[in-house]
Amino acid sequence: MNTTSHGLRAVKVIAIAVNDMARANHFYSEVLALKPAMDKGELRGYRLGELVLMLKDEWYGTPTSEPNPRITIECDHAPDTEAYLRAREVTIADPVTTVEEGYLVGSFLDSEGNKFWFCSVNG
Repeated sequence: MNTTSHGLRAVKVIAIAVNDMARANHFYSEVLALKPAMDKGELRGYRLGELVLMLKDEWYGTPTSEPNPRITIECDHAPDTEAYLRAREVTIADPVTTVEEGYLVGSFLDSEGNKFWFCSVNG
């Protein structure tokens, strides 16, 4: 097992506020083509690598384009990811740009208006 000195290993689940569960399920399963995360035969969210994106309606949180915390998803090549999202009519909130750390970074809004960042190494 690979852990840090304080025992934290990785992000396991990120809960995401949604207004319309059916619309959000369609977005994550069909538009982003993420695999379902099942638990005891019930859909708990969608897999992004080892991470589970858990959709929460009737929750204290509400969708926002100013998220706290900011979630950034690593991708192979940010411009290709942006093109894929645009082709699927996903709203690009911030087109891909190069940041000084040498990363290509952009953002999109999910079906509920939540903002997600995505990035890749420039080069």
